Amino acid sequence: MLRALDTFAGRVIALSAFLGTLGLLTEVVVILIDVTGRFFGAPLHGAQDVTQMAMVVLVFGGMALCDRQGGHIAVDLFEHSFPRWLNRLGDIVASLLGAAIFVAIAWTTLESAALSRMLNSATNIIGLQKAWFQYYVFASCVVTSFGMALKALVLMSGGTIQKGLQG
Repeated sequence: MLRALDTFAGRVIALSAFLGTLGLLTEVVVILIDVTGRFFGAPLHGAQDVTQMAMVVLVFGGMALCDRQGGHIAVDLFEHSFPRWLNRLGDIVASLLGAAIFVAIAWTTLESAALSRMLNSATNIIGLQKAWFQYYVFASCVVTSFGMALKALVLMSGGTIQKGLQG
C-alpha cells in the first residue's frame, strides 16, 4: 500500500517539478528577451508580470521535489550524539509539521484565490489573473503536504526514506 502511494506521489511530484521547470524556462526566456529589448530601446511589455508569476510557478513547483530529495535546510549539530530513535522521531515530527504548514498555506491561498476571483485581481501591467496562479500554489502545496505526510507514514512504519524521484 505504501509502495503504491509512494509511486503515485513520485509521479505527481515529478509533474509538479516539470511545471516548475517550465516556470524557470519561461522566466529565463522572458528576461533574455526583455534585457535584449532594453538594449535596443524596446523592452518587453509585461515582462515584470510574467517574471513574477513564473517565479511563483518555479518556487512552488519545486517545493515537493526539494522535500522528497531531502533538500530542505537541516541543522544536524547534535544528530550524531542523539540515539537513532530520537533522530527518527525528529524526522517524523518535522515531516508532520511541514505537512501541516503546507496545508495551512494551501487553505489560506485557496481563500485568497476566491477573494481574487471576486475582486477580479490581476497583475499591474498586462492583467494576468492572479487567481489562477493562486490555485496553482494551492495545488502545489497540497502535493507537497501529501509528500511530507507520506514520508512521515513511511518513517512511522519503520521504513526508510529513499532520496530522489521514484516511479
